[in-house]
Amino acid sequence: MNNFKFAFFGTPDIASQTLDILFESGYTPSIIITSPDAPSGRGMQIHESPVSIWAQKHTIKCLKPEKIDESFINNFEELNIDLSVVVAYGKILKEELINTPRLGTINIHYSLLPKYRGASPLESCLLNGDTETGVSIQQMVFKLDSGPILAEEKIQINIDDTKNNLKDKLITLGGNLLSKIIPQILDKNINQIDQKESDATYCKKINKEDGEIDIYGNPKENYNKYRAFYGWPGIYFFTTKYDKKIRIKVKDASYENDLFIIKRVTPEGKKEIDFEDLLLSN
Repeated sequence: MNNFKFAFFGTPDIASQTLDILFESGYTPSIIITSPDAPSGRGMQIHESPVSIWAQKHTIKCLKPEKIDESFINNFEELNIDLSVVVAYGKILKEELINTPRLGTINIHYSLLPKYRGASPLESCLLNGDTETGVSIQQMVFKLDSGPILAEEKIQINIDDTKNNLKDKLITLGGNLLSKIIPQILDKNINQIDQKESDATYCKKINKEDGEIDIYGNPKENYNKYRAFYGWPGIYFFTTKYDKKIRIKVKDASYENDLFIIKRVTPEGKKEIDFEDLLLSN
């Protein structure tokens, strides 16, 4: 059972789903720190983060600092936290904050470190056509995803895996692995394996513009981009109609006989249609 005080730093659904797994395993955070409420969606209305909603549901104190400053760190020190857990928080933690808890700060990273340090490990393994990935639980240090590895677990990537369903697999894998090793962390009975710096690779933050494809380009690369960007930002191409350049979003596609097969698309400002109907309309 949860007989120690831990803080949880996280923001999106990948973090709230991890909280579900920890909670079901008997681990409830003493305090939750998430990003401030922010505008999102078509109407750009102000919304709470999934982690903030989770905290409300479970009546756990939730902080939403605009920035991690000295005042926040001083207040955090007074909580006497044993361990901090970070899952997709979205802000850089200062070294002082990382080292404040008695057992330090740990992070679930969704790659087999030191491969794919950075903001988009899940997308990157699909973009590169990898056949395996996994999760790493690392002891955080003040250098990007470079802390000692506490535990790691691999998973196979299927050819039809997209970002969404692979993410679900990794959330479950990471949450269960963390729940499994928490007793060892508390007992200080866990091996820390230093990462090999010479093997480190890095991945950048994904932007909407990264989703553009050339439909006549490399079929496997187009399919991998479709899998990696499934949901958001999605992939798209441009076509010209009535002397106007139109963005076409690819909504459904497959890879068959070494060909990238586009099935469903959404022309800019229009409803989703079959790709064949788009070709006929041109």
